[in-house]
Formats: sequence, C-alpha cells, structure tokens
Amino acid sequence: MIDGLSVLALVPARGGSKGIPGKNIVSLGGRPMIAWTIEAARDSRYVDRVVLSSDDATIMKVAADYGCEVPFERPDRLATDEASTMDVVFDALDRLPAYDLVVLLQPTSPLREGADIDASLERLLASGAPSCVSLRRAREHPYLTYRLADDGAMVAYAQPSQDQSLRRQDLPAAWCLNGAVYAAHTDWLRKHRSFVSPETVGYPMPESRSIDIDTPADLNAAESAILARDRQER
Repeated sequence: MIDGLSVLALVPARGGSKGIPGKNIVSLGGRPMIAWTIEAARDSRYVDRVVLSSDDATIMKVAADYGCEVPFERPDRLATDEASTMDVVFDALDRLPAYDLVVLLQPTSPLREGADIDASLERLLASGAPSCVSLRRAREHPYLTYRLADDGAMVAYAQPSQDQSLRRQDLPAAWCLNGAVYAAHTDWLRKHRSFVSPETVGYPMPESRSIDIDTPADLNAAESAILARDRQER
C-alpha cells in the first residue's frame, strides 16, 4: 500500500510472439525474461499483489515459479494481435477484487527495477495526477524530425521558435514513453480507458533501464546492459 491505497501490479504476457518466438520467457541474463518484471514488482515497497494475465500455459507456469499469482487464464478473444492492452487490463480488473491503484508492467521492459515502480507511484500521489508513466529521452528530437508532403517537401513535426538553436546540445529535453511503468488510479482509468491524458505526469528513467524488447537486436542490447551493470556492481 501507499498512503493507505492498495496497489495491484498486472503483468500482461500472451503467447504467440512472432518477432522473437516465446519472447516473454526467452532467456535473458540467465533467467526467463518475464522473471525480471515479476521480481521488480515483488521488490516494490508498495505493490500488494502481482498478477499475471496470459493465455499460455507455459508462461503461466514460469510466472508462478517466480512468485507471480496466476488466478485466471486470459480468454482467447484477448490473446490476438488485435486485442488491446487496455482490454486486457479491464478484463483483469473485472476478475479481481477492487484495488485503488493499478500498475501495468510489460515483460518486454525487463530492466526496470522495483525502485522505478515505487518512484512512479510516489510521483503519482505527490503530483495529485490521475496517472503516471515512465519515460526515456527521445533519441530523435521532435525539432529534427519531418514528414514528406506529397510534393516531397519537408514539413517539420514540431516548429521551434525563431531563436531556438538546433544544435543538439541546445535543444530542450524531449521525452518518449519507454513502456516500463504505467500507473493510475483505478476508478479514473475505468472512466478514461487510457493511462495517458493531458493530466498524466512522467517519471524519467535512464536509457540503460529503458530497453523495450521487440527484436533480437533489442534482446542483445538488454543482455549487454545486464553485463555492463554486473561489471559495475562487482
């Protein structure tokens, strides 16, 4: 609990990944990838319960082996490429007792830590905002990105002021969702059906803990980040 509010951590992990077969339980740093997320949730000072939503028996067994509750099996209609993450969240909330706060923790962001979950929850409550999401610095600044018009002309996605230097070191900070932590007041989330709104606050995370795994290259980057961290801790 935090400030008297109960906290549910939900780990969504369906089977059938195409980019990396068995992605959610592929080996990463010597253990299944999903184990990193479960352990981060269990390390949190505030999370009361860690629950898996999955349609895959192997994933469910692995998650249970690492201390995650598996109180239900995700229905087939929510295990397709077309099913939205928010539908999965609401399915879980409908099946479980009421919690004041819900934290969505995707296994594909395995390097977030329990401290990141706690800091996001603290920022959520300290700000008075309805939701908080984790961020990383944008790799390409919006002032330096363009779309091409039909005639091939470059059109800036974001227009800087006339006196704004476009040297990278002079650009204001720009942030992107990193997919690691999504936290919200449950009642608000049911009404707005998204973790992100104009009222949402952000929790910045370093690049080293912001790797989102979608491709084999991402998996290699995560392995390298784990090795680098382990060397620093020796």
